[in-house]
Amino acid sequence: MSRFLRASLLLMFLASCGGGGSYSAPRQLDDACAVIRERPKYLKAMERTERRWDVPVHVQMATIYQESKFIGNARTPYTYALGVIPMGRQSTAYGYSQALNATWEEYQETEGGRRAKRDDIGDATDFMGWYMDESSRSLGISKTDAEAQYLAYHEGRSGYASQSYLGKPWLVDVAAAVGARSEMYRQQLENCR
Repeated sequence: MSRFLRASLLLMFLASCGGGGSYSAPRQLDDACAVIRERPKYLKAMERTERRWDVPVHVQMATIYQESKFIGNARTPYTYALGVIPMGRQSTAYGYSQALNATWEEYQETEGGRRAKRDDIGDATDFMGWYMDESSRSLGISKTDAEAQYLAYHEGRSGYASQSYLGKPWLVDVAAAVGARSEMYRQQLENCR
């Protein structure tokens, strides 16, 4: 076997082994301490966001859990015509924060820079901090109020202001679950730091 062929096969083997797990979710999503023990990079990113935007780590964690379950390359499901013909994804949401294309581009232009990526935990948490900071300033939502911040995050600031979520009882329930998870994470983080 030629040297080139052996090197090519080895390179292909190594490429197939790596990368796939880098976007997988942590194993124990109901335990904030276990998440940050398994992925210390997550805590560093969220603490950086907390210092910059004053959005607590537990609020960020609860929102990321709801949006992507900590899967870096998460996407919305496909929609199908006639139940079988793929018509594209439900939305352009992508990454840890499930940021939509247009909102992400606005973030890149104002804060994140063109190199910011939605599947990078540091960029994704900074995006969330930027978005929640603006929601706090423009709508008066406390940065510690995970439930209200999630409603504004999901519906957009104008949707939150017009209370569009009131016509979506399922979303109100989801936001309440985000608030409860945020409080659970807050209590856990107090004991593991």
